[in-house]
Amino acid sequence: MTDFPLETINNKVPGIPHSPWFLVEHMRRAQRDIIEFINNPNYREMNWPEDYWPTAEADTYTWKQSIEGFFADRKELIRLVEDDSIDLFAPIAHAPDYTIFREIILMANRHSYHTGPLLYLKRALEG
Repeated sequence: MTDFPLETINNKVPGIPHSPWFLVEHMRRAQRDIIEFINNPNYREMNWPEDYWPTAEADTYTWKQSIEGFFADRKELIRLVEDDSIDLFAPIAHAPDYTIFREIILMANRHSYHTGPLLYLKRALEG
């Protein structure tokens, strides 16, 4: 994502309904939502789909902020997984039907689902 051609971040190609910007920002928002769900006892569910997808195109600054936020949040998830003091299989205190492990797998699954179209977009838009 860091070497994506900036002039193409808002472009679409036939057969893929979203631009690179929409996919990246969607991935960032969904990942942030998972982190909030895990960590925040006062978590409020986001509205689907409006809170998960951007409504406007991005400029270079917004794109870079989204990328930085995505990777910062990913580091936070990795920290959770690598922290031996955290039982990934224990129920989340404020959401006992869920575990951190489940949320990490959910996020990995979502990222794998959206990474393919993002790579196809990059290839198609680079010509």
